[in-house]
Amino acid sequence: LFWLLLSGIYQPLIIGFGVFSVLLVLFVLKRMDQTDSEPKPVASGARISRYFVWLTGQIIASSVHVTKLVWGNPKNLSPSLAKVSVAQVPDKVRVLYANSITLTPGTLSVDLEDDEITVHALQSASIGELKEGDMENKITSIWGKKES
Repeated sequence: LFWLLLSGIYQPLIIGFGVFSVLLVLFVLKRMDQTDSEPKPVASGARISRYFVWLTGQIIASSVHVTKLVWGNPKNLSPSLAKVSVAQVPDKVRVLYANSITLTPGTLSVDLEDDEITVHALQSASIGELKEGDMENKITSIWGKKES
């Protein structure tokens, strides 16, 4: 209805396509709800908001750092590939952790297998920072540590 009001297009064919697409989406959502009945814990709004604010800060700081590396002396680059442990991160949020690493410029999650993420970095110091565990601690402070 909102799109219809903003567009000003009131042709029966277009309105019919809109109604059909809405009904199709509702049908698919209903089927998904029937299939997926497992409850999913959601982190509290304040903690996850703080995480995203922190991650945004990391992305900005890393962007500046990567720009300096790329425009600066090539001798400052030390590409590295290493495995970072995720043993403390719960299984259901490991992908979020890997994506957070990839979102941070200068690092890329290459593989997530068992209790390790393979990470490529433009500088070996970036892998050292990941191994120190600041990002892992942020994730586990929201979703808890993996139960043994």
